[in-house]
Amino acid sequence: MRTALRTALTGAVAAGTLLTCGTAYATPAGPGVTGRVISQTTVGDTDYVLREITVPPGQTTGWHYHDGPVYGYVQKGTLSHFHSDCREDGVYRRGGTVYESGGPGDVHLGANLGDTDLVLDVLYVLPHGSPYAESVPNPGCDFE
Repeated sequence: MRTALRTALTGAVAAGTLLTCGTAYATPAGPGVTGRVISQTTVGDTDYVLREITVPPGQTTGWHYHDGPVYGYVQKGTLSHFHSDCREDGVYRRGGTVYESGGPGDVHLGANLGDTDLVLDVLYVLPHGSPYAESVPNPGCDFE
């Protein structure tokens, strides 16, 4: 399943393979949170970007939202997903998938509450030129 999903996602965004590294583009992302572009392409006014995100144990992506839908696949570890009401809305283990609808009404944070790296394959479907994520302040949650 993992190989098939990754192949399908890569095929959907097949352009060139770009191996640039950087932060996960959300604040305040925890120390060591990284993102690596696997593939990207633009069709019309839409950017399709496949990235691998690594979140070390005890770290988070920071509070953010996306300007379009995002699809994630848990390669390794466990993703704990929280929305701006401070409630955990899902726990996604290796092989699990997560969908984020996007827009400022979908403020969320991903956390690695485990003791091994969390590694996600993430497909962003964004308006051309949009950042991967729009950072927002902590909505008042105290677990971070």
